[in-house]
Amino acid sequence: MDLTTRYMGLHLKNPLVASASPLTRELDGLRLLEDAGAAALVLPSLFQEEIEAEVARYDRLTSANEDSWPEATSQFPALVEAKHGPHHYLCLIRRASEAVDVPVIASLNGVTNEGWISYAKLIEEAGAKGLELNIYFIPADLTQTGREVEQRYIDILAAVRATVSIPIAVKLSPYFSSIGNMALALQDAGADALVLFNRFYQPDLDLTRLQVMTDLKLSEPSEIRLPLLWLAVLAGRVKLSLAASTGVASSNEVIKYLLAGADVVMATSALLRHGPGHMATLLAGLEKWLASREFNSLDHVRGLMSQRKLKDPQALERANYIEILEGYSQH
Repeated sequence: MDLTTRYMGLHLKNPLVASASPLTRELDGLRLLEDAGAAALVLPSLFQEEIEAEVARYDRLTSANEDSWPEATSQFPALVEAKHGPHHYLCLIRRASEAVDVPVIASLNGVTNEGWISYAKLIEEAGAKGLELNIYFIPADLTQTGREVEQRYIDILAAVRATVSIPIAVKLSPYFSSIGNMALALQDAGADALVLFNRFYQPDLDLTRLQVMTDLKLSEPSEIRLPLLWLAVLAGRVKLSLAASTGVASSNEVIKYLLAGADVVMATSALLRHGPGHMATLLAGLEKWLASREFNSLDHVRGLMSQRKLKDPQALERANYIEILEGYSQH
């Protein structure tokens, strides 16, 4: 059975990707995920705040005694090495690339291009096979327009694209007014892939302490529907690779995402719940389903139920809305 696929220009042995999590932070976790069948590994994000903090530390260090004697600056690392962020992340990329045979994809998390554009080049030089832009931005400024929000994504992507030659994926928010048009704009700006979708932190309130709760909830299978909808709409209508993210608990979600048109399916929450070995369970379930339907290749399945291939394309649009509501019966 041929499970191979292509994602952001990379040839993968199957469509299952371990996305960023504590499991991909250490070499042992990366090796376990690869052994369980992961076809690619996304490292945890390097945050803009981390880079800025290290830059500030370096500036304080080098300026403290810079006038003490002429040779003072020679005691510090070269600026190009020390000023561009946490070196442990570059070290992780290098070590991971040597430790596993599947592609290692780095991730940057920020909101401005100035924060880490030059660092993208160092990530490429460290051996990352791809770069995921996790642009986590909540437009809390009430004067900022939707167009300005969209332009920020495009500007960051364009700046990174001008810096590196490795493929770039953009982890996209589901909250744009026109996701399809935004996908085309990112395609024109140089993206190789889209990840649908970024799960923004949604705070809760502690009624006893009157504080904002900062706990993180793992995704549930019920969250699959929004990315499933937009994958089905975009599949075959954009040149970008499409990655499905959110709600993957079993092979059922993997299969649905592939039918909608995903090139790869990313898992995080299920692996954190059940351990790295659960990747093998997802892969086995996919293979079993394909065999039961006598599909011998992913090419026969991918996008089979995308909007472009449905007999009734409006089933994914408003025309089906009334039917859904009228078809609901309260038990």
